[in-house]
Amino acid sequence: MEEIAISKFKATCLEVLERVRKTRKSVLVTRFGEPVAEVIPPPAGKHKSGWLGSMAGTARIKGDIVSPASDVSEWEALRK
Repeated sequence: MEEIAISKFKATCLEVLERVRKTRKSVLVTRFGEPVAEVIPPPAGKHKSGWLGSMAGTARIKGDIVSPASDVSEWEALRK
């Protein structure tokens, strides 16, 4: 596993993250020789075909979704 000082990690953070993503090898970030963090690649997940329509069929309508939630006589904005 590659080790990198925290100061160098701070200066080259995006480069290190991209290298971890491409090589799939972890990087250990150290401060004064002591481990501070470990940058690991994300787990390989399933490639989803798309997000459009992914929530289809998961919602349920309970009650009337058109009429106001409270009586119109309770609306302060309509009072004179």
